[in-house]
Amino acid sequence: MSTSALTKFREQARAWLEASGAPRRPDTEDSAIAWGAGSEDVSVFHNLSFDDERRMLDGLRQWQRTKFDAGYGALTWPEEYGGRGLAPEFDDAFAAEERRFEVGGSHELLSVTLHLIAPTIRLLGTEEQRRRFIVPLLSGRELACQLFSEPSAGSDLAALGTRAVRDGDDWIITGQKVWTSGAQFAQWGELIARTDPAAPKHQGMTAFMVPMDAPGVEIRPLRQMSGGTSFNEVFLDGVRIPDSQRLGAVGEGWKVALTTLGFERGASSSSSGVGGSMQQTLALASFTGAVTDPVLRRSLADVIVAHKLGEIAHARDERARESGEPLGAIGSVRKMQWVARMLAISEFVAAALGPRLVVDSGQWGTYAWGQHVLGAPGYRIAGGSDEIQRNIIAERMLGLSAEPRGDRSVPWRDIRR
Repeated sequence: MSTSALTKFREQARAWLEASGAPRRPDTEDSAIAWGAGSEDVSVFHNLSFDDERRMLDGLRQWQRTKFDAGYGALTWPEEYGGRGLAPEFDDAFAAEERRFEVGGSHELLSVTLHLIAPTIRLLGTEEQRRRFIVPLLSGRELACQLFSEPSAGSDLAALGTRAVRDGDDWIITGQKVWTSGAQFAQWGELIARTDPAAPKHQGMTAFMVPMDAPGVEIRPLRQMSGGTSFNEVFLDGVRIPDSQRLGAVGEGWKVALTTLGFERGASSSSSGVGGSMQQTLALASFTGAVTDPVLRRSLADVIVAHKLGEIAHARDERARESGEPLGAIGSVRKMQWVARMLAISEFVAAALGPRLVVDSGQWGTYAWGQHVLGAPGYRIAGGSDEIQRNIIAERMLGLSAEPRGDRSVPWRDIRR
């Protein structure tokens, strides 16, 4: 890739964004934002009513469709899926230009659809499934959630008990999922179910694409402490789906789950638009006068250093992808680094704002930070808990002995629960 090609692409992307009608953000340096201008939203998980969240998501879907139809919505994907087959740095370049405009923020369901489930189908789906799902998902015309976690199988995903029983050319699915982000707005769910209870727990699972409006599917929103209902319980009562919606081979659901989770950890390592940014933190520090406090300045420096290290790590990972190296266990490292940055911002913000963090005085850009502080700890669990990430790093990167797992070769039905 030549520098001139990337420069020309950025110029074309900038011109297209200017012509798109999206409002331009106030011009500032990359390391600063204008205090009191634009949105004060720094939420990790949305605190919106059902109707407001739907309107927000509809706007984001429309923007994704607009980008996709113009050739900017799937830059690194092959042309057969509506992409342009470009290198990852073109994606980064477009994202940098896009950040100069107000395009509606972000939503986890759209991110899951674009960066987790569509790539999983591309790798493991049949040709018919690729034709059916990938373009609708990449264009935002359809959305898909993850139906993975269960009340008794959170971080230990392989312990799940939702059953799928073969009935001729169909499967009948019964069980319960929990912590499903965006289920109330999704058209599809990537579901992992147990199809062979006599097999060890990692071997007796199968993956499916389940329509969220199928008879027998019930979605119940869960209220989180930050106020919103991003998460849901999903109950499946005799849901019948055809075998053509099975994703991967029978009994290989664990492989499908690991593929999706690998994309999730990779996405977490480079996430933007979730919670408060370093630029917003710097603006808050200037507004509150924290930049003149020697103790708070040290805490702020930690945030800045962590942000810069994150940028360096992202660049290294992109170069590795260009050379065909899989992200592998480094995704767990990146995910933990990203969460640590979010928590460091929380610590600084709480100290800088004091009572203004918990009392709504009406002052712009202060009380809103509570949404970040309350939401950030959730990502210590989302996408695999910190404990799971440490196990992955220890075993797959450092070569340490695996934790004792006495149930690995035991049939799932014989495991004490």
